[in-house]
Amino acid sequence: MKLKVNDSPVDITLENEKTVGDFLKSFEEAIEKEDATTTGIVLNGKSVSAEDIDDIQKEPLEDDTSIELTVISKAQILDSFGDSARTLTALNENMGEISVLIQSGKDGEAFAIINTLADEMAKFVRVARLSVLFPDLYEKITMDGKDLSDFFEDFYGILKDFEQALSEKDTVTVGDLAEYEISPRLQQIIDSLNGCCR
Repeated sequence: MKLKVNDSPVDITLENEKTVGDFLKSFEEAIEKEDATTTGIVLNGKSVSAEDIDDIQKEPLEDDTSIELTVISKAQILDSFGDSARTLTALNENMGEISVLIQSGKDGEAFAIINTLADEMAKFVRVARLSVLFPDLYEKITMDGKDLSDFFEDFYGILKDFEQALSEKDTVTVGDLAEYEISPRLQQIIDSLNGCCR
């Protein structure tokens, strides 16, 4: 059998594993000891969805069986959260400048800040979703007494208002939302990440 983990070939010696299910169970038990888990499976070139996982369990392991696994560790999640905290801290220092930049005709600079915010929030949300795989970590991430899902439900509405104000070129609302609504919430995320990632 051929194995790749995170796109890197791995030499493997099978012990008593006869089926794909046997192998996946042994692999998961081994990486759990390293605080890691599998997030994606490709069997013989075909991506395996959560619904298909039961169907592949009994497939025999052959010499030409190819398994590609995507694995993520708690350490990687913590590193990503640390990166997010640093980026958001730098970004948050500029949130109060957005309205002034737009009013001064420096739309390019204002939108550079906004685009960085959008990219960083997308990255943070993606990693936050993966953190659910490590419940002890996920439970530590709270903002203003709310878990991630409740926090983002509230934050999403503010971001939608912000997007609308931008499209309407309403610089007063853009400035108010950036400074008084978005910035304090970014600080809550930063504080939470700094608390859970140390």
